[in-house]
Amino acid sequence: MPSMSRRTLLLSAAALSVPGALTACSTGSGDSDVSNAGKKLAPWPAYRAASGPKPDLAPTEAGVQAGYTAYPADLVRSVSRTPGDGSTVKVMSVSFGTPPKPSSANRFWAAVEKALGVRIEYTIVSQADYQKKMATVMAGDPDTLPDIINLFSGFVLPREAEFVQRRAEDLTPYLSGEAIADYPNLAGIPTHAWQDMGRIGGRLYGIPLERPLPGSTLWLNQGLFTDAGMKEGWTSEDFAAVARRATSGRTYALGAANGSLFGNAVHAAAHHAPNEWAVTKDGTFQHCAADERYKAAIAFQAELRKNGSYYPDSTSVSQIDLTTLYYNGTVGSMQDGFGAYLPKYRESQGKLTPAAALPYSVDGEPGGIVAARRSFGYTVLKKAKKERVELLLRILDYLAAPFGSQEWELVHYGVEGTHFTRGKDGSPEPTELGEVENNTNLPLKYLAEGPQVLFVPGMPDAVRALHSWQQKVVPHAIRNASNGLQSRTKNAQGTTLKALLDDAVTGIVAGRLPLSEWDAVVKKWRAQGGDRMAGEFAKDYAANT
Repeated sequence: MPSMSRRTLLLSAAALSVPGALTACSTGSGDSDVSNAGKKLAPWPAYRAASGPKPDLAPTEAGVQAGYTAYPADLVRSVSRTPGDGSTVKVMSVSFGTPPKPSSANRFWAAVEKALGVRIEYTIVSQADYQKKMATVMAGDPDTLPDIINLFSGFVLPREAEFVQRRAEDLTPYLSGEAIADYPNLAGIPTHAWQDMGRIGGRLYGIPLERPLPGSTLWLNQGLFTDAGMKEGWTSEDFAAVARRATSGRTYALGAANGSLFGNAVHAAAHHAPNEWAVTKDGTFQHCAADERYKAAIAFQAELRKNGSYYPDSTSVSQIDLTTLYYNGTVGSMQDGFGAYLPKYRESQGKLTPAAALPYSVDGEPGGIVAARRSFGYTVLKKAKKERVELLLRILDYLAAPFGSQEWELVHYGVEGTHFTRGKDGSPEPTELGEVENNTNLPLKYLAEGPQVLFVPGMPDAVRALHSWQQKVVPHAIRNASNGLQSRTKNAQGTTLKALLDDAVTGIVAGRLPLSEWDAVVKKWRAQGGDRMAGEFAKDYAANT
């Protein structure tokens, strides 16, 4: 079995949690009291690309990322002065790592504090405890709130938008339109991230964590699938035949994890079902569950499971354990967030060649891919005086430094000679200390981060392959039309309604429920809140457009 560090497994888990990474029918948040309907809308922040090294592979307006085949030799400086004033700043975010060493014994923590000019008191919340912890925070005394709070997009937090509007600082005067020019790195966050974060009551309350367009991705063991007959331009019939041929003995072509609905997001997109919600030209919202193409994807998956192509324990294995099975060859593929490419390539060297699968076509139509929500959550600030708000924004501006800057390198790799050394191509390579003291265990990247780029240290061919794949699939990306919009029903009942559909998908694919049960489940979902959500999203969509 390949050797894997816990840090790599956690990185893969974090990548999985990119919006859209588990299922095309996901959930969001909102409340009618914070609807944008009838409100004056704050202009989106004026975008200005941050200065930095020119990429080797150009980005596109459609969503293909900039690619760097080598680490920039000359790093730019993106922040002209120390942001802080020596005060203490309390922050809180989700984490996919292990608890870090305390600040007094953590040189990475100390280096960041020195650069920021503040003392950081960090409340780090594991993904498993996030919902419970946030419920306590949201119900608590507003005076005890941290200064900076990360609102992670991986969960539905009941009445989240109301909490933000009531307790968080309205950042519209600081960030809307040209006002953001005081914070150049925040101004470098693309408009699509702000739009998918959305407004609350017409105002801007947060800073989004930008993410690439591709969401859920089928990661293949390229050699296994190629030997089984995989080819570009394959059809759904070809996919099923290749999966059967790639399955033999203790090797299964298709791996899946608990909660992934057997990798439903990838298959629903290939069938061109809506990515949760679609909107018609007249502004009507239609959910994937009521779409025949989504039902067809479930039926296709059920056949794949029936013919033995899926790993037998796909409904119970965890995503981290599934990653181990992928690396050791037990499964030939797994659904994961696109952002998982970095650990996939780094950990599989010499063992297998990972590849992002091209979608198969269905009935002659090129397959689609999942377009992720372009905001991996967002960061809000505790209400405070103007001077304090500006200090906190300067800190977030530092953390949002672009790739190729001195600030980015510090926040992502720590101190050269202590936390990393340089490889032959100049890329940072973590030291033994850097494997422990890093921004996975001290997750500053979930407070603010610059636009993500394609870069795999020491592996230029991997960057070229990813860039080429994006060029082919981005035109077929299927976006969730509800991103950035508000719905009271979804905020209040989203978790329950999602579970109703998800349990049925898993049951049908696993063979525990007949496909004929699906229509009754959808009817129940619509009656319990699905139709209300559609109406609420349509109203908010009309206000935003």
